[in-house]
Amino acid sequence: MDRRTFVQLLAATPLASIANAETTPKCRVVTAYSAAKVPGMPGPYPGKVVAVRSEKSLDPAGKVADAGVVREMMARGIRALTGEATVLGAWRRFFEPADVVGIKVNCGGYPWVVSSPEIVAEVVRQLLAVGLRPPQIFLYERFQDQLDEVNYAPHLPEGVQIVAAESRNRHSDNGGYDPATYVEADLFGEEDTRSNLMSLVSRRLTKIINIPNMKDHGATGVTGCLKNIAYGSFSNVARTHYQGKSHTYSFVGTLAAVEPLRSRTVLQVMDGLRAVWHGGPFARTPRYVFQPRQILFGTDPVAIDRLLLDIIDDKRKAEGAISVWDRSPRYLKIDDSQARDGDPNVNIIIREPGHVEFAAGLGLGVYDRAKLSVQGIDL
Repeated sequence: MDRRTFVQLLAATPLASIANAETTPKCRVVTAYSAAKVPGMPGPYPGKVVAVRSEKSLDPAGKVADAGVVREMMARGIRALTGEATVLGAWRRFFEPADVVGIKVNCGGYPWVVSSPEIVAEVVRQLLAVGLRPPQIFLYERFQDQLDEVNYAPHLPEGVQIVAAESRNRHSDNGGYDPATYVEADLFGEEDTRSNLMSLVSRRLTKIINIPNMKDHGATGVTGCLKNIAYGSFSNVARTHYQGKSHTYSFVGTLAAVEPLRSRTVLQVMDGLRAVWHGGPFARTPRYVFQPRQILFGTDPVAIDRLLLDIIDDKRKAEGAISVWDRSPRYLKIDDSQARDGDPNVNIIIREPGHVEFAAGLGLGVYDRAKLSVQGIDL
């Protein structure tokens, strides 16, 4: 078979078929924790997603969120998800006063697309209403410098903990990770083959709320619930994509399924007020930022990320950019400066959006679009 024929077949073949035909890395999971009777992912509402949208959630420029509107969106979403008549009753479905709760934010898209302080503040407000005290609530992210950029503290009550595992990205600092809970895999012959879970997650927290963003990603295609909770809770994950090749197809779901992370992550609140359609996961320029002005609620990260695939891909198509599913080698440029120059038809890595379906195969949620229950609410 000549190269031209191979390229044509590669572009036309479904991603899942290609990825399954390739040899995925062998992963060894080491953990002393067992799964809960009903693991938090996919949780009590597999396949169910509530999408609350309000044009008034942001100002016309899309820069300032209206805290009052966000509060109402949160109230409507959590009630619709649980079927409870009251907001407090809905939050009590997941949390009780004795819990120690982690809120996994995403700060990598600073300054334009991060877990909105207005959403985070409302989550904290509801946890306090349930009966938790501020010291029982931990806002966490992997990197301290990213948390410092966003600066959540002014939006939160005194006593809420803000915790990072490392000082900054690409900095080897294992002090915040559990040496006894990890996934071991040799991906590219790297020296350090272990990705360890944050000690905060394994040793301190009893429940976790995941607050990801809607973002394109150069290796996974999109980064949403699964990647935020997985790559955001483990060390040494940047090694999964290198020189045009990616192992994110299998690794995202593998990490997300590790106990106790899987069982303790009980609620997904996807911040879709603002989003990134290209150049993610970072958003240093507003050029690729758009405003879906919605928040998605569920316990099933696969279901929400399945919808995210369509949201990001539809926006890319509307902008004339290649699909996140396009694996054509002609778009691959190993020199990432060419992608940063602003061409939305350049990949620096062959994307693997099939990681969402792979995670479904691990039991983390429902992938089949026809089997999803999606409730839309417009305010």
